[in-house]
Amino acid sequence: MNLEQFKQDVLTGLSQNPKQLPSKYFYDKRGDELFVQIMNMPEYYLTRAEMEIFQQQSYEIISSFNIQKGEEIEVVELGAGDGTKTIHLLFELIRFRVTFKYIPIDISSNALNGLEHRMKEEIPNLSINTLQGDYFQMLNDLKKSPNRKIILFLGSNIGNMSDEQAKSFIASLSQNLNPGDKLVLGVDLIKEKEIVLPAYNDAAGITRDFNLNLLERINRELKANFDLAHFVHDPEYTESEGIAKSFLKSTKRQVVKIESIEKSFVFEENERIHTEISRKYNDQILANIIGKSPLEVQDCFTDQKSLFGDYIINRV
Repeated sequence: MNLEQFKQDVLTGLSQNPKQLPSKYFYDKRGDELFVQIMNMPEYYLTRAEMEIFQQQSYEIISSFNIQKGEEIEVVELGAGDGTKTIHLLFELIRFRVTFKYIPIDISSNALNGLEHRMKEEIPNLSINTLQGDYFQMLNDLKKSPNRKIILFLGSNIGNMSDEQAKSFIASLSQNLNPGDKLVLGVDLIKEKEIVLPAYNDAAGITRDFNLNLLERINRELKANFDLAHFVHDPEYTESEGIAKSFLKSTKRQVVKIESIEKSFVFEENERIHTEISRKYNDQILANIIGKSPLEVQDCFTDQKSLFGDYIINRV
């Protein structure tokens, strides 16, 4: 991580009104560990729902790719994580006797090393080429390949972007694809508050600890004096808007000093720091995000409860 960028983002975010902090800074070593725990909590339906799709419908998903006999393809995964869902798709490609190369892209070398080790254990003959760096730079390099690409962007990662950010992301992505390439886009679907909100406010308090760890990280790395006892995790969700939001709320008026940026910040009682959004999707919202890009929705696969969707999108 770039410490200077961290300083700048914290300074910029806490100087705004309302205050905010980028969600990407959740993920230090402790944050990674806590997020793994979150994904295993009974309230966190997202991972299980998408896993069900890949466990039960990988055959249908691959059939939708229209892979021709003898065709070689490249399966490119953006932010691959541990590959637990993807491996079902890869096994199905092998059963289809498809010649393919698996290319996971991530900014974390540790994540890529762990993924490569696991994949080689599970699929010894897998052709895998890990790439560390910016998604679009890596995709631009891969664009020169004559092979058709299947891009995987799973886990509702796009949901952590505002609609404007998502539009920009999709536009940039489409520019780095060739006609005939496909995108598998995993999104959380709009549903009632009673299902969504507990996923961001589990009874065991793991999500609370995950959010508060961001302040602990600022304390440690930027020499701040956030008193975690006087901040609480404060999520909200409205079905009509379709966006879950996470906040850290100050329980009293207090002043926090951050030594490394030589600045103090005043927090009023009940003042909140916006830390994360999680956009929920439906067909209309996705159509708006895709907009005028050269992409079109071909199909959508959902779990049995229609909690989550994996859209198959063509580059035309």
